[in-house]
Amino acid sequence: MMSDVAQNQFNIKEYIRQDLFPHFMCPGCGHGIALRALLNAVHDLDIDKNKLAVVSGIGCSGRVGAYIDANTFHTTHGRPLAFATGLKLARPDLEVIVITGDGDCLAIGGNHMIHACRRNLNLTCLMLNNEVYGMTGGQVSPTTSMDRFTTTTQYGNYEPVFDACKLAEGAGAGFIGREMTLQTPALRDLIKEAISHQGFSFVEVLSDCTEVFGRKNDLGESAEMVLAQKAGYRSDSYGTVVDEPFKPRGMQTGVLLRTERPEYAATYQQHNAEKLKQ
Repeated sequence: MMSDVAQNQFNIKEYIRQDLFPHFMCPGCGHGIALRALLNAVHDLDIDKNKLAVVSGIGCSGRVGAYIDANTFHTTHGRPLAFATGLKLARPDLEVIVITGDGDCLAIGGNHMIHACRRNLNLTCLMLNNEVYGMTGGQVSPTTSMDRFTTTTQYGNYEPVFDACKLAEGAGAGFIGREMTLQTPALRDLIKEAISHQGFSFVEVLSDCTEVFGRKNDLGESAEMVLAQKAGYRSDSYGTVVDEPFKPRGMQTGVLLRTERPEYAATYQQHNAEKLKQ
């Protein structure tokens, strides 16, 4: 049964470090919506802030974790899942959540992503996908839509989009989901399901970079960009080309996969206990 505190109306000020405000995020940045959805999920699940550990990497997404009033770790580029793995094995009593970005998670951190899925350690990874390296120069990322302009694709991006959820499925993640920042209540509920799953959970959050990506591609103001998520306007490469395997942005959302298999920490501890008896 949830405590009286959890049953009260969600007040985000109870979960953030107000002394760090005003925040650094640009007006209209989707990452702020994702942060609110995460903290709302934490509230609904009645997770003790002293038992909550948030690990983040480099980039706009990496800075998001700093505002959470919990045990927060700002790690090196691409390494939040590696740090989180060690943390969860050392402190299995903590609820460990990783906040990462499309570049941080899939480019320099791609190898750690694969093996985190393979191990199936009980932690949750939120990948905030805004299709660009928003904070570190506006470069193309593994999820940048085809024909979109970035500082390193001045004539448009010619590389096919990387589907993070398909990677997570192939690597063995126990829980996989995707949702848009437009659908904030649905995003909150998806994060709650991911945290509650016993094993590695991966959630792709379709976010928006209004100042760097949006301006460069003439996608309008923040309100226009977030509404465009529903129509799949942003990602031509997600379905309008006949041979392209990806569907329009926002078409495949919700829980994409849920499987039950042995959780890594429990298996690790069991094997160690057996070895110590010998």
